[in-house]
Amino acid sequence: MSRFPSIDVQRLRWFAAVAEELHFARAAKALHISRQKLSHTVIDLETELGTKLFVPGAQPTRLTDAGRELLREARDIIARTENETGTTAVAAPATLRIGFVPGVTVTKWERIWGRRFPDTPLELVALAQADQESALREGRVDMCFVRLPIDRDGMHAIPLYRELPVVVVSKDNEISLFEEVGMADLAGERLQDAGDIDAVKATIELVAAGVGVAIVPHSIARLHHRRDIVYRTVTDTDDTEIALVWPSTRTTDLVEEFIGVVRGRSEHSSRSPAGKGTEPEPRKPQSAGKRPRPARKPIPSRKKPARGRKR
Repeated sequence: MSRFPSIDVQRLRWFAAVAEELHFARAAKALHISRQKLSHTVIDLETELGTKLFVPGAQPTRLTDAGRELLREARDIIARTENETGTTAVAAPATLRIGFVPGVTVTKWERIWGRRFPDTPLELVALAQADQESALREGRVDMCFVRLPIDRDGMHAIPLYRELPVVVVSKDNEISLFEEVGMADLAGERLQDAGDIDAVKATIELVAAGVGVAIVPHSIARLHHRRDIVYRTVTDTDDTEIALVWPSTRTTDLVEEFIGVVRGRSEHSSRSPAGKGTEPEPRKPQSAGKRPRPARKPIPSRKKPARGRKR
């Protein structure tokens, strides 16, 4: 009779990989999981069994007597499981698929993820805004940077930032003389329909040819910028909002880790699945009587050229 009946086969495989390699990083790479997740699994096993499986602080890694005993049983249980199924289980690479709509730049988070989880691929999927919801509900991506609004039924959403609207005009248009404008300044202009963000390139072509103007989010104007157009902030129309969204039923450890990356949590945050059970980072003492000042958002300039608008 096994002394370890409550331990599932996957955790035994992960433990056995470390016990045979005697190296956490190599074992994690072979299993296609993060080293942090593997370490966390071993810590959980030791807590559950009430004993150390590896000699604390030993370099190179060494098994304790309890660890060697568990390894012997783990090999028997794994072999028995594979004989029953007739197959040898191979761990598939854990991949997190992140969708993003036009105008959203994800390179910062991709860089942090790659540094923090080098053995867990991050697959970036460029999506048309019209497909952002269906991609999430159909499971084509695990999470998505969307442009709101989106149907939030069954979804979790973390609002990230808002985008100022800008008007895109040809370089010869008199509106280009202003730093910013209001909707009243556009009353005499032909307003192109830029509601379909995915077709905005065609709209920009019309604007560049002098056929009207278009109001789009700032990031979209920057994405499609060219020499024969300019864009100016519109002060009195609704801005747009970017959010990170994922299905509430698919909140996995990898999803939680990516949320931590986007929110700026440290690698060893106690809110991270890999960091649970670790001690929180100490806070820096503040000087008596001083309180941190909240960050201030820059106030857009409302100045217009001295010569005013052409007539």
